[in-house]
Amino acid sequence: MSHPARPGAAFFDVDNTLLRGASIYHFARGLAARDLFTTRDLVRFAWGQTVFRITGNEQPEHINAARESALAFVAGHDVGDLVSLCEEIYDHTMANRIWAGTHALVRRHLDAGQPVWLVTATPVELARIIQRRLGLTGALGTEAEYSGGVYTGRLNGDLLHGPAKAVAVRALAEEQGLDLKQCSAYSDSYNDLPLLSLVGDPHAVNPDGDLHRHARTQDWPIHDFRRHRRAAKVALPVAAVGAAAGLVALRAVRNRATR
Repeated sequence: MSHPARPGAAFFDVDNTLLRGASIYHFARGLAARDLFTTRDLVRFAWGQTVFRITGNEQPEHINAARESALAFVAGHDVGDLVSLCEEIYDHTMANRIWAGTHALVRRHLDAGQPVWLVTATPVELARIIQRRLGLTGALGTEAEYSGGVYTGRLNGDLLHGPAKAVAVRALAEEQGLDLKQCSAYSDSYNDLPLLSLVGDPHAVNPDGDLHRHARTQDWPIHDFRRHRRAAKVALPVAAVGAAAGLVALRAVRNRATR
């Protein structure tokens, strides 16, 4: 007796794949525009991201720093307040940064009746706003623990980055009854190779150099929607450092609020 085929789904990274730049960094810019974050802080974080992008150095200590920054900024904040602020900033600062080409890829899967999920290191609250605005199925992101509607300052699990994305998608596939061989995944970063290698249909979108080379050797589809590739390689931060910068920014907001 034959068993019905299990469905597939599409998984999209956010930073520099669906959105130009790092989502959490754009959130920090939104805070600066509302005088909640200084221009000097913003410039310092942008410089750190640029240095990181040039060196391509993503060591465990950087990921740990991002995790600790996340813990620092969320502690004591009201979940509803943060979500409202995220929605406002997305509409005013981030909505026009969605790559039209990647959005077309998203629509292709939706029109085919496939679920589309975001998988990103950015806080899940921000990821879910992007998901809702674009009419997607769901979002996996870094989760902060909360109790009584207030963040505790601890994370549920680890920063959703690198191998952690593959673990989360595998768990989702088991829960949803998805066939990973029938699934697609899209990312710009070589750090997402575990996720891309997990599915039957991997795609490189606006890829960094390492991912571009790997995709070519594996004959994976490559989509590049950048108009100025040379500038993009320097200016657009990878997800983990974008998260670290933005989360440190939000820690600064918390400190100001308690003064």
